[in-house]
Amino acid sequence: MFIINPLLCSASKKGYKPMFFYIINMDLEGMKMAIESFTKKHQVEVLRIIQKSSSSTINENKSGIYINMTFLTPATVEQLHQYIDYVKDQETMLKPFETQKEDFKNTFFLQR
Repeated sequence: MFIINPLLCSASKKGYKPMFFYIINMDLEGMKMAIESFTKKHQVEVLRIIQKSSSSTINENKSGIYINMTFLTPATVEQLHQYIDYVKDQETMLKPFETQKEDFKNTFFLQR
């Protein structure tokens, strides 16, 4: 769950929210879902990217690490986007090779 920064949306006091507020929130929600689906190795790399930003606060307890993504700088968000795209591209490219490797393993190396 995201904590919404009221300063981001000054028009909300008048009863409406500007469109950029929804775009930013949807963007962060999509990033959150992508990061949560990553393996631990990739999640650690995401944490390294976030730790480089001095503006981010990282909260840790026995359940895990929590980050309020609304306070990330635009540069950090862009770095996260690039890393998420990299991981998705990597998985897309490697999946056929993994499937082929599994086929060879099942065809030639399994004892019957």
